[in-house]
Amino acid sequence: MTNPESLSGWTRLTTGTANVDIIGRRRTWYIGFGVLIAVCLLSLVFRGFNLGIDFTGGSQIQLPATGANGTISTQQVDRVYEGVIGFAPEVTQSVGSRDAASIVLQSEPLTPEQLVPLREALFTQLQPLGADGAPSAASISDSQVSGTWGGEVTTQALIALAVFIVLVTLFLAFYFERAMAAAALIALVNDIVVTAGVYSIIGLEVTPATVIGLLTILGFSLYDTVVVFDKVRENSRGLLKLTRRTYAEAANLALNQTLMRSMNTSLIAILPVLGLLVIGVGLLGVGTLADLALVQLVGMIIGVVSSLLLATPVLVDIKLRDKRVRDQAARVEARRARAAGRGGTDSDVEDDPATDTLAAVSSSAPAAPRPGARPTGKTGRRRG
Repeated sequence: MTNPESLSGWTRLTTGTANVDIIGRRRTWYIGFGVLIAVCLLSLVFRGFNLGIDFTGGSQIQLPATGANGTISTQQVDRVYEGVIGFAPEVTQSVGSRDAASIVLQSEPLTPEQLVPLREALFTQLQPLGADGAPSAASISDSQVSGTWGGEVTTQALIALAVFIVLVTLFLAFYFERAMAAAALIALVNDIVVTAGVYSIIGLEVTPATVIGLLTILGFSLYDTVVVFDKVRENSRGLLKLTRRTYAEAANLALNQTLMRSMNTSLIAILPVLGLLVIGVGLLGVGTLADLALVQLVGMIIGVVSSLLLATPVLVDIKLRDKRVRDQAARVEARRARAAGRGGTDSDVEDDPATDTLAAVSSSAPAAPRPGARPTGKTGRRRG
């Protein structure tokens, strides 16, 4: 059998035999996540979100991106708007591609006295083409958007989030244990705060699609955490009666065994999201896909990082609050100290029969009989 130590680092990583000390560096991960959370919370408090028109309400104007004099740019539309209204619009973006390309302008609510001259100026100066290929004032459309619908979406999303967290907590506590449920929820809250904070820091527009995308990343984050926790439970089964490794070492082994799987799963999940950004937004110009894809991309990346570097380290610290786990770790250290004192290795010292199940069973088993010895004890037959 090949010695894992003789394999290359990449081979050991792909075969689950790597020995990356993730748990031992958990204070470093805590500091990193703590700084990230602090920055995100400060941004959420002082900077807030760049809420879209669906949340704030306002006016939306749309016109074709092709005019009698060629392609119409967003800068041209901004200049016309500012010349009529007196200030720049909140959002001006190009959507669609080729013949379906258009420009969407969003601003604060405009009165009819402002909309009429604005539409006239857009038609006069830009000459947008209608469906028949001729300049048409009817190709410019406007609508009033109420912020009520966006608020209703947010309310329903918060209710769904609360129900999701309660159900997940009950499932994890029943399927695993309360310590694992608590660690998973801490990682989940971290993912939500960081994803929201990134949107606040960068200033990306928050739309109903963003809220929906935020809900979709929750399941992905928990999936990766559950995979790692299942391996931790397998490695730590009956651990309190053994002195081969501590709970922290069993958890670290589980992380190394599932590290490549987590990376591959995340990569495969992220590729379709990148496809949405590149094809849907870059080539087709569907702006709504950008809101959905960006929040998923950010959430997936932070989700896999937190499941590896936050959820399991937090689980270990929670478990170490249990006196039984601490006592078992002390017995492991004592065993290794005895091995070091005898100049041998950890495998040279037998487990304490009082604490190791296998040793206890072997020590109480009867010795093998000598060859040719007569059987002793009851045989179930009376002698005459």
